[in-house]
Amino acid sequence: MCGIVGYVGHQQARDVVVEGLRRLEYRGYDSAGIAVVADGAVASDKRAGKLANLEKALEESPLPPSTLGIGHTRWATHGAPTDRNAHPHPGRAGRLALVHNGILENFAELRGELEEQGHEMVSDTDTEVAAHLLERALDDGLDLTAAMQAVCRRLHGAFTLVAVDAHDPEVVVAARRNSPLVVGLGEGENFLGSDVAAFIGHTREALELEQDQVVTLRRDGVEVTGFDGTPSEGKRYHVDWDLSAAEKDGHDWFMRKEIFEQPRAVADSLLGRRDAAGRLQLDEMRLDDAELREVDKVIVIACGTSFYAGMVAKYAIEHWTRTPVEVELASEFRYRDPILDRGTLVVAISQSGETADTLQAIRHARVQGSKVLAICNTNGSTIPRESDAVIYTHAGPEIGVASTKGFLTQLVACYLLGLYLAQVKGTRYGDEVAEVMDQLEAIPAHLETVLSRADEVYALAHRHVATRSVLFLGRHAGYPVALEGALKLKELAYLHAEGFAAGELKHGPIALVEEGLPVLCVVPPRGRDQLHEKMVSGIQEVRARGARTICLAEEGDTTIEPYADDLVWLPKVPVLLQPLLAVVPLQLFACELATALEHDVDQPRNLAKSVTVE
Repeated sequence: MCGIVGYVGHQQARDVVVEGLRRLEYRGYDSAGIAVVADGAVASDKRAGKLANLEKALEESPLPPSTLGIGHTRWATHGAPTDRNAHPHPGRAGRLALVHNGILENFAELRGELEEQGHEMVSDTDTEVAAHLLERALDDGLDLTAAMQAVCRRLHGAFTLVAVDAHDPEVVVAARRNSPLVVGLGEGENFLGSDVAAFIGHTREALELEQDQVVTLRRDGVEVTGFDGTPSEGKRYHVDWDLSAAEKDGHDWFMRKEIFEQPRAVADSLLGRRDAAGRLQLDEMRLDDAELREVDKVIVIACGTSFYAGMVAKYAIEHWTRTPVEVELASEFRYRDPILDRGTLVVAISQSGETADTLQAIRHARVQGSKVLAICNTNGSTIPRESDAVIYTHAGPEIGVASTKGFLTQLVACYLLGLYLAQVKGTRYGDEVAEVMDQLEAIPAHLETVLSRADEVYALAHRHVATRSVLFLGRHAGYPVALEGALKLKELAYLHAEGFAAGELKHGPIALVEEGLPVLCVVPPRGRDQLHEKMVSGIQEVRARGARTICLAEEGDTTIEPYADDLVWLPKVPVLLQPLLAVVPLQLFACELATALEHDVDQPRNLAKSVTVE
């Protein structure tokens, strides 16, 4: 949530900052603003609503030319989404401008202190308190870097702060604690962003910031220090995707483009996972085999879509390793006093690597002595850095707020982890692991087949454009797929949508079924226990009560035809891998239905790509 951009260099700051904010729109926001330093003063503008409102205001009343500036897209926490609560915020006398991502937990105490000293706050935000504190430190004779260090030592909570000083037009200073910030390194110019998308059009060289660090940007260099002033090096890395990866490539929505990128994303996630001898290998697996053999329990922690990937992981890991797996909502995990020890492997799944709930959960787990493995898409983000091992998903940038290729590549990473544990623990022979890897490597071609039938799914969506409620049913590994399909429809179409385990129908949910209700059914492949037959029975039950059944079933399954009002065929794969294929028509359905309803598919209301505050 919230997007931050900073720039110092030789280009016009307004252009660089606004471009960066546009590339961060996917994070979710309700206002936008910019500040530049020119002629010994701070000039700024900020507007509630979309970035277009700010751009219009800047066209009507341009800011003065400047080569140094900061910008912000705000997700409201303290204070309503209004012009006066938008960032940047000035200090008491307007010498300083500040943007902020996160929550300052002790802002009320600090605000009271400032008001006692005669400071008048003009917004409802916690951010303005930090701006006043920083400007007071500048007035006391500190430079902006020292002022930032001093103020950060007083702040509690999760925050990224970026500031400029009218008396020092050559420097931008930022700080981070439990909130994302990355530095872009250019030639004669340097950048700041909530993530690399903010500056990827200018440089692919980046610098990681650790916790509790301050970074000082000038045209000709970058300095990193701790909150206590201790110098630090920072860690440089190269961003392995470029600007073209963030363009729509002819699609109407980034989300639709990302759905169609899934064959390539899955293939990329599988690249290099086997060594010359055919054994499975994982990048940055910093846990040795002896430590993994001691694992007697796995706990997967995640939020939202990542949580459903974790539910699929439970089926796979338990089946392949015979190790018990729990799946927990990261937001609830540390508040229930979980039972953790050195034999517990905590698997944290986060697309951004900055999810606040998940980050706090892994810190709790590490204090209890557990090992932590991260599944993440973002190199250099906080969760991988604070974990004992990481499996990167290599999905590339995902701009649409509703995750698609992020979900599929998380599933792949979960399968890889399960197979790797089976290999290390000896619960599966080498040829068995190789067989599943062969099946995984065939998935991209199967995904192409599913996507070739997209028009059939679009037609289904248009036939249900007037519906106000949709149910999703699944069994076994298809149950999390049903939950994910319902979530996508809620996120994008703003409809009542619920996912259920089909066996639970008679325990209450069947009361929701009425004439004409669309029910999307994820039918498991034939031949696995009694899963298929039980699912068919559930479909018969809802259809007998007037539901319109839309069934996702493997090709050639003629037994389902009498009970399906509409059929979407899926290529034949094992039941544990079917989620990789079955979720795609549900993504397409939600995307097209939301489009037909004229909703903003890439930026659904009230949502943000990355939830960086608890």
